[in-house]
Amino acid sequence: MVWHNMQPIREISERAMELLQGAVDLHVHPGPSPFPRRLTVREAALRAAELGFRAIVVKSHHHSTVSDVLVAASCPAGLPVAVLGGVALNNQIGGLNPYAVELALKLGGRVVWFPTISAAKHIRVHTRFKFPRSAVQLRPAEPVQVIGSDGRLVAEAYEVLTLIRDHDAVLATGHLDAPEVDILIREAVALGVRRILVNHPNFVVEAEPTLCRRWAELGAYIEHSLCMYDDRSSFYHWPLNMLVKYIRAVGPERTVLGSDLGQADNPLPTESYLRIVAGLLDLGIPAATVQRLVAQNPVALLGLE
Repeated sequence: MVWHNMQPIREISERAMELLQGAVDLHVHPGPSPFPRRLTVREAALRAAELGFRAIVVKSHHHSTVSDVLVAASCPAGLPVAVLGGVALNNQIGGLNPYAVELALKLGGRVVWFPTISAAKHIRVHTRFKFPRSAVQLRPAEPVQVIGSDGRLVAEAYEVLTLIRDHDAVLATGHLDAPEVDILIREAVALGVRRILVNHPNFVVEAEPTLCRRWAELGAYIEHSLCMYDDRSSFYHWPLNMLVKYIRAVGPERTVLGSDLGQADNPLPTESYLRIVAGLLDLGIPAATVQRLVAQNPVALLGLE
């Protein structure tokens, strides 16, 4: 599209706002966190409500966000949108710790992320992918092993998957390497896990679209982080055409979006949604498809119907 004047920009922006009614942000990073953050759980919820979002999922690499959500929801005004939390299985909560997973899920947690900053792949490549630094001194990360010497998941991983299955929660694959993700998904499906989310396949994970398509055929949703396609973000890596490539390879029926934002000095999550949704429309992605990515699919994944 050629921008001869401001009218096309205004039309696209207004259409983007319409499509965000009922949207769900699957990947918000609020404070508190050792990584500098721009907003709290409550502030993230308020921003989302301003644009008509239905829900957000809040994530921390270092602690369960379930308690954060419960505290935020206990204020007299409550929360203006549904806010869901979960736990990431990194060093700070004991790695593949079924006790931490059980507690998070029994207190209302909805998502369990397999190792992110404690994944061996993340530790190897995080500097190449411009990952932020902690504002406080922390012990160096130790890899949380997910795959044993026999090429299968370790026993604790099966315990965690069983808890996810029994609570009908979401398994998120985190920052594992693509071959590890492949094993995890196949074992989870065999065990009866119904809700599976592959996080940012081209960031750290480095999974090609054809592999993502195979995961989608197994029932997984493929999540793309908007911050990696928004050139105002410190995580910007790829032009929006790369996102379109993955959408077309995997299919819109198994693609979802999340902002992966909340960091200090980055755009707000909702700002990036407006920017990327408008960009997808500009590139010719049908409005119904965009709405499926931002609303219908994440609602189905989380079981919010």
